[in-house]
Amino acid sequence: MKITKYTHACVRLEHEDRVLVVDPGTWSEPSALAGADAVLITHEHTDHADVLRLLGAGVEVYAPLGAELALPYTAVQVDETFTAAGFRVRAVGGRHAPIYGGRPDCANLGYLVDGTLYHPGDSLHVPEEPVETLLVPLQASWLKTAEVIDFVRAVAPERAFGIHDGQINERGLASVNGWLGQETRHRYRWLAPLESG
Repeated sequence: MKITKYTHACVRLEHEDRVLVVDPGTWSEPSALAGADAVLITHEHTDHADVLRLLGAGVEVYAPLGAELALPYTAVQVDETFTAAGFRVRAVGGRHAPIYGGRPDCANLGYLVDGTLYHPGDSLHVPEEPVETLLVPLQASWLKTAEVIDFVRAVAPERAFGIHDGQINERGLASVNGWLGQETRHRYRWLAPLESG
């Protein structure tokens, strides 16, 4: 499976002639959707779901049941297994990570793709099954670096790639990447936008 990271939380997965895109938000490059067969949305926030771009792409979209998205989508529930673009997907988690001050959260599903790659969206839910490739959120208003390190350790993947980094400058990114590389003892690597791993 070829994994290409786009800006912030968007990742494009390709295998043979199939293309599955996860979280093409307003900060990701439009090219992420070129030739996509299906899209997985972890939750309704615009940095994960660019509604206008998705409407224009005319691609099948899967999102959590109850997500407030102004576009048609196939509703997915926690623990549901389904096929999207020929990839086997299992939905895990359920809720967005707590936001400061008791602000309301929303449905958030993490997706385990083909039993090997895990995209948690805005959550640090640890799936029950083993994970080969973890896409790990690096920065958010609901997140601190110590929690990221503990999340990677708890999932214990064979490899981890940083995502959710669109609001972090070069110095901050170097710091977070340094901590993850030093403290997780897993093959951690940050992918620049449009880089594949």
